[in-house]
Amino acid sequence: MEKHQKFSMWYVLLGVWVVLIIQNMLFSALSVQVIPYSEFLKALNENRVAEVAITANQIQGRLKPTADSKEQGQAFRTIRVDQDLSELLAGHSVIFKGEIESTFVRDLLSWIIPVFLFVGIWFFLMKRMQGQQPGFMSLGKNKAKIYVQDEVGVRFDDVAGVDESKQELVEVIEFLKEPGRFTAIGGQMPRGVLLVGPPGTGKTLLAKAVAGESGVPFFSMSGSEFVEMFVGLGAARVRDLFTQAKAKAPCIIFIDELDALGKARGMGGMGGHDEREQTLNQLLVEMDGFDPQVGVILIAATNRPEILDPALLRPGRFDRQVLVDRPDRKGREAILRVHLKKIKYASNLDIERLANMTPGMVGADLANLVNEAALLAVRRGKQQADMPEFQEAVERVVAGLEKKNRVINPKEKKIVAYHELGHAIVAMSLPGTDPVHKITVIPRGIAALGYTMQVPTEDRFLMSKTELENKIATLLGGRAAEEIVSGDISTGAHNDLSRATDIARSMVKEYGMSKVGQVYYASNRRAQFMNLMPESTGEYSEATAERIDTEINAIISAQYTRALGILKDKRAALEKSVTVLLDKETIEGAELQTLMTDVAGGQSAPAATVNA
Repeated sequence: MEKHQKFSMWYVLLGVWVVLIIQNMLFSALSVQVIPYSEFLKALNENRVAEVAITANQIQGRLKPTADSKEQGQAFRTIRVDQDLSELLAGHSVIFKGEIESTFVRDLLSWIIPVFLFVGIWFFLMKRMQGQQPGFMSLGKNKAKIYVQDEVGVRFDDVAGVDESKQELVEVIEFLKEPGRFTAIGGQMPRGVLLVGPPGTGKTLLAKAVAGESGVPFFSMSGSEFVEMFVGLGAARVRDLFTQAKAKAPCIIFIDELDALGKARGMGGMGGHDEREQTLNQLLVEMDGFDPQVGVILIAATNRPEILDPALLRPGRFDRQVLVDRPDRKGREAILRVHLKKIKYASNLDIERLANMTPGMVGADLANLVNEAALLAVRRGKQQADMPEFQEAVERVVAGLEKKNRVINPKEKKIVAYHELGHAIVAMSLPGTDPVHKITVIPRGIAALGYTMQVPTEDRFLMSKTELENKIATLLGGRAAEEIVSGDISTGAHNDLSRATDIARSMVKEYGMSKVGQVYYASNRRAQFMNLMPESTGEYSEATAERIDTEINAIISAQYTRALGILKDKRAALEKSVTVLLDKETIEGAELQTLMTDVAGGQSAPAATVNA
């Protein structure tokens, strides 16, 4: 490994000292002799003065060279004395001279100040180049934030919805508190614990809770803080981090966003002995080198485990992986109760129903939802948040900010109404679809001119072929309604087509739910970062690719025809619902169900699913 020279402030001081010595030598070589004024007068009388330069207070000049010298005469300087006084003193053979003003302070300031000014500007520019780093003296120092137990302030009670993950980390806490229980029988704690999960699930919060429960120092640092533009600095910071941790053992080292540092080596086809890889190599060496008996535990978090270097994941390094997944309904309810402690809310708030309305949301989403509800309550002049505020907050998080001031011409608004009701009526007419909660033509977010909100009643982990086909038909119901009413289609189905095509493609290539066969055709290989190599040939023949495309198109076409048939049968309900929706701008799923029932002559729609 290449050895890198560390910068030291002593180099600057040595340079300044050398400059001053050279300056002194030059001044000595070019020095001017200071003589008394009486000696000047004597030389003048003896005709030994070659030239002079006269100012108000002093005389500078040069003596004539001697007869045996070919060089110029000695330069001199003297201070002028009053003429009458000088004649009187000369008459009494007194040597007299003027007082020469001390220039030490002036010379010091003329050299020291510019040197320090230059050094200051240099340090300022280098600090800007480093991205506000503390300076050269700490380039090799880690930038980890060190917390003690009181500063962490997070316990397991503050982390909800990840009970299984907390149980996995209980052993870590027990080891830090009582390591003798494990070492007595020869057991060793895992050297590294990797928290894996989607963004916002609480990985960082869980790591802080481990530190808070164990009561040991907590070193927190992001993976991106190790990587610098200067070669060798990242590796130096890794070494310094582990050195400090060993000195404060037992303790916890937490590296957030490990994928910024631990990306697989050689990715990108650029050869790659770069700074990031050197830093990663040093991390691997440190993880192999520290003794687990010391009590230093490394915890890392990432939401992209697939790109991590395999050397990190082998036993002996990050040999325990803890999944921090999206919370289920009970988990979401527990998370909501944690965040509700921070605001004032109605005592009769149905938290269980609120948890049912937020499928797929992670802890960060739920925290944002609670905060949005509190802000809405303040905006409406309430003293506490109630269910209407939380329902509005859910819609705001899912669909974006409501934009009532956006001007939409009546023709477009009518098309949007038919489009959204097409989704809703198809969904309510098919079995196994999510209940329709709300239909609105009020624009939300950046591009949504209206939306249909479906709220599942339970968490689903498996879906049948029929349910997927029903979902596609529901997505295509909006465009089908446009075609039935106007005989034309609009660009409003852009997102619907994208989602429907993705589902159909997955059915054909991943789930084996088509005539192509029970074969997995999706590629397992992920695109590498900055991959400059040409793409490899397909993993299946062109004939198979054509069959796949044909089958995807067939699924989409079949479900679109199905949606058209449902809406034609319920044309009367569609027209009546559009009239009500344009008048009220928003209708609930239960209200739409009532309209459909009335139009059907008192008989409810088949297999209808409505969230009351």
